[in-house]
Amino acid sequence: MTTGLHDAVTDQLSEVAPGLLRVRVPLPFPPSEVNAWLLAGPDGWTLVDSGIDDAPTRALFTRVLADPLLRGRPVARLLVTHFHPDHVGLAGWLHVRTGADIHMSRVEWMQARLLLNEDPAEVVPQLVAHNRLCGAPQPFLDVVQRRGMLYPKWVGPLPRRYMRVKEGDELTLAGSAWRVMIGEGHAPEMICLHSVERGLLIAADQILGRISPHIGSHPSDPLADQLGTFLRSLRQFEALPEDTLVLPSHGDPFRGLHTRVAALRAHHEDRLERLMDFCTEPRTVMDTLEVLFRPLPLEQIGFGLSEALAHLQHLVLRGELGHGTDAERWVFARR
Repeated sequence: MTTGLHDAVTDQLSEVAPGLLRVRVPLPFPPSEVNAWLLAGPDGWTLVDSGIDDAPTRALFTRVLADPLLRGRPVARLLVTHFHPDHVGLAGWLHVRTGADIHMSRVEWMQARLLLNEDPAEVVPQLVAHNRLCGAPQPFLDVVQRRGMLYPKWVGPLPRRYMRVKEGDELTLAGSAWRVMIGEGHAPEMICLHSVERGLLIAADQILGRISPHIGSHPSDPLADQLGTFLRSLRQFEALPEDTLVLPSHGDPFRGLHTRVAALRAHHEDRLERLMDFCTEPRTVMDTLEVLFRPLPLEQIGFGLSEALAHLQHLVLRGELGHGTDAERWVFARR
């Protein structure tokens, strides 16, 4: 039986390296957990990412902030890697609780602020129309209409001020220098941090050890080449040492950076080949889910459509698939 505040949070707060703590933050949606990182500094801790804004996550961080592993020192900086809810969701609450400024890249900050200020009356019809173009079935369109905008459900209010972080910046954290690297594809300007001295990479969602980051097209920019952007962005990480200890946003830290990047490339190439084999006749985006995924629950069809469209559009831009419209649905076929 456990007793005391420290015991209550032990399973979710641990030391990964000197001056570097991992917080395992539960999520109410896949992949069920996100990592936040605490790095010691002369003025206090830097907290990287936060989880979503809900009562269990607030309770968790209330315990974490009081845990003896923090040695009574404050959180002096909130660094958010990107705008997705599981990374920025609780940042506003933590800002109020600790007084620490939020540090983000400019595009990620602007994207978060935009989504929090969107009008659901305008956004939801666009989401429905986009998914209809993808060939989604009516029951899923009904789900989209009924659940509305998810972003403000999981992301709390953000302050009007932020501190910009950009490519090449150098931060001193946990007694070492860390260079800011920008990952793209999963998010537009995602912050990753690399310490040459310690052989550590905080990889955010750019490089995960067990799963592939979601690479999807978005209703506001449906024909962008998100997959091509992601694959190009991986090159800079291939230049880092193979034995780098990777600290991903989901799953456990791991080594074998080059091997993992090669596996990610192979994963996406396999999906592209499946689509080329399948699209010998015109196919909707919805049609292609059967060759890319196991059967998806109704509420996760949007995730599948987003990922499938990104791969289809990459093949269109490579000149291997044609893209047209049939009965108000997008269709794709081999040239």
